[in-house]
Amino acid sequence: MNYGNLTLHIHGGIATITLDRPKVLNALSWDLVTELEKAAAQLREDKQVRALVISGNGGNFAAGADIGPMAERMPEEAKRYTFNSAFTAIEELPIPSIAAVSGYALGGGLELALACDFRVCSEDAKLGMPEIRLGIFPGAGGTQRLPKLIGPTRAKMMIYLGDTVNAATALEWGLCDIVVPGDPVPEAMALAGKLAERAPIALRRAKETVNRGFYGDLRSGIAAEEDAWASLFSTEDQKEGMRAFLEKRKPLFRGQ
Repeated sequence: MNYGNLTLHIHGGIATITLDRPKVLNALSWDLVTELEKAAAQLREDKQVRALVISGNGGNFAAGADIGPMAERMPEEAKRYTFNSAFTAIEELPIPSIAAVSGYALGGGLELALACDFRVCSEDAKLGMPEIRLGIFPGAGGTQRLPKLIGPTRAKMMIYLGDTVNAATALEWGLCDIVVPGDPVPEAMALAGKLAERAPIALRRAKETVNRGFYGDLRSGIAAEEDAWASLFSTEDQKEGMRAFLEKRKPLFRGQ
């Protein structure tokens, strides 16, 4: 299968997906996310693949979603264009997945990394949920997965303020698992290689069991998040926030 916004390679039982929109810091367009879901479906059918590494081309993982196409949407349209289906497909792959995070992992980019089993970060990584600055909040699983990973207080700090954290803080909080100098992909590939040597059926069942116990009723939480997120596209603050971003100015939120 040919992809235009990412590359997919499989070698030695390890699959690599590289987000490939470097000119826009691998911002998540609808086309890219659709291809990501198709790639996940392809990997699910390939019984020879034992592990997956996801990274971004050009020194960044993914700097959030494309704001331009989102700015003028209304709630029902916004809800149809969430990334939940693709990110859930990644999370529910029967193989372990590793996000190799360098540079920016913001908004939907961080939510993609959260859908992976592990996160290997470069020392220069910047992770954050800046959506509040646009008059919205994370709408692709971030309000559900982030608190379970780092605790509700730290998650609220990230979501409510929209500030980024560096790799050292992310490691301390449990937001990333390994920090390396330079490119995180070789370390992620080394981890993938170790995982590929483990018993695949036992590993698949272990992943299913851990996720079922840890996440509980995650799907209901994501559905509630999706409804609330989409509803914000009827507010003047959302329109102001995204227009200000596109116009490169500070937004003026009025609570309307």
